[in-house]
Amino acid sequence: MSYDTVIVGGGHNGLTCAWYLARAGYKVRVLERREMVGGAAITEEFHPGFRNSVASYSVGLLSPEVIADMELARHGLKIVLRPLSYFSPSEDGRYLIMDRDAQRNHDELSQWSKRDAERLPAWHAKMDRLVDFIRTTLLETPPNMGGGFSDILAAAKVGNRARKLGLSSQNDLIDLFGKSAGDMLDQWFETDVLKGLLGWDAVVGNYASPYTPGSAYVLLHHVFGITNGIKGAWGHAIGGMGSITQAMARACTEKGVEISVDAPVREIIVEHGAVHGVVLETGERVMGKSVASNIHPKLLYGKLIDERYLGEEFNTRIKGWKSGSGTFRMNVALSELPNFTCKPGTTAAEHHSAAIIIAPSLSYLDQGYLDAKIHGWSRTPGIEMHIPSTIDDSLAPKGQHVASLFCHHFAPVLPNGASWDDNREAAADTVIDTMTRHAPNFKASIIARSILSPFDLERKLALVGGDIFHGALSLDQLFSARPVPGYGAYRGPLKWLYMCGSGTHPGGGVTGAPGHNAAREIMRDLKANTARRFRAA
Repeated sequence: MSYDTVIVGGGHNGLTCAWYLARAGYKVRVLERREMVGGAAITEEFHPGFRNSVASYSVGLLSPEVIADMELARHGLKIVLRPLSYFSPSEDGRYLIMDRDAQRNHDELSQWSKRDAERLPAWHAKMDRLVDFIRTTLLETPPNMGGGFSDILAAAKVGNRARKLGLSSQNDLIDLFGKSAGDMLDQWFETDVLKGLLGWDAVVGNYASPYTPGSAYVLLHHVFGITNGIKGAWGHAIGGMGSITQAMARACTEKGVEISVDAPVREIIVEHGAVHGVVLETGERVMGKSVASNIHPKLLYGKLIDERYLGEEFNTRIKGWKSGSGTFRMNVALSELPNFTCKPGTTAAEHHSAAIIIAPSLSYLDQGYLDAKIHGWSRTPGIEMHIPSTIDDSLAPKGQHVASLFCHHFAPVLPNGASWDDNREAAADTVIDTMTRHAPNFKASIIARSILSPFDLERKLALVGGDIFHGALSLDQLFSARPVPGYGAYRGPLKWLYMCGSGTHPGGGVTGAPGHNAAREIMRDLKANTARRFRAA
């Protein structure tokens, strides 16, 4: 049987792409190598009675258009906002709370610095203007470098929107892509714990110091979302992140998409400069008019397509694709909630349902990066901990809890030939000890733990170098240059080959945008091809 589109990889973008194509009447098959669809957005039981999101862990970037179009709520998705946004313990025994309420932020920050409390609204206003501009590009196809007249027009439209920002915001936009988050935050604020909290987003998924040039954009990348109609808000998917992709799978099945699990692809069939389908590890050939890849660019072009079909320049650029996010991911089962020294108590309180950020200063995060470069991982890692069972009782037995810990910095490749398999437990102990310094009961409350080192993230979820974004979000790997200049419009270097994953614009995170945008380009080409055949007949 032949399909209009064969999609390699059943992550959320692959499912999104499949759904839009199927809605338009095209015959689509999704091929997933693992036993379940979802990619990095899955929920698993890691200890009897304890379930949690495995890799991605919070909802904040998923496109409202995708949610609405796919009717994910009807298919079982429920997203709730966290009662409190951020709780950040400091190293001097105090804490900072940040929330969506501007007056509360002012009051909380005034205890640290009245100057910073007065300046915070202006900082947010500056960031909001830039985020609004970024949002306008999310569901657009980037103009191809060296493209034709339509690409020139598309580039002009983006440039015109940038022009309308005004000179001040244009300068801010230049700062965003050229400066470090640390430099920008140091210019604005004096409170270490505030700068650490705001700077945390600049290192999430980014193997870099907050003082690395270009890290300011990564900070912004994490706040362009809209959750339940609230800009920049983050929430929890009831049942964990797997509830998103399971709802997507149900929506796809309803539209007639064929989904195959335990179906790893061995190679993509290339003949006469065009792709014609794929070959599975079993030897089965799945033929299609087009093939869309939802997998990491290095896996697509390094393993599934012989480089002789791609050209020297393309091969050189793909081999130079930067991928490695320094991420260490843990889930723990807890007998009781953390009892923080700065805010005592094991009875569920608002700070337990917040994003708990251990990043007390920019220098703390900077030193963590330096540690990882030298020793393999930070001696005092930055940590974002969520305890989703405080708002979702489906994840743990009554009276007990699950916590996710998203940690930096941990080198994608350990120095001196060391193995992550040999060092995984020691690194996990460092994370636990760091959290226990802030909540003395934490270590003793752990019933079980599940650990994913950078190598585990690659081995289990095909995230090369443990990179949650499928490639660094640096200026040379964004927009029209993602993944390669000249191929930023979701079309690969072979006819009828497309890319719909996080290695394309707008990059990583559970957004659905790459899948949405790629489907539009695939449909455009399939329609044009049908029209040509009709005229020829």
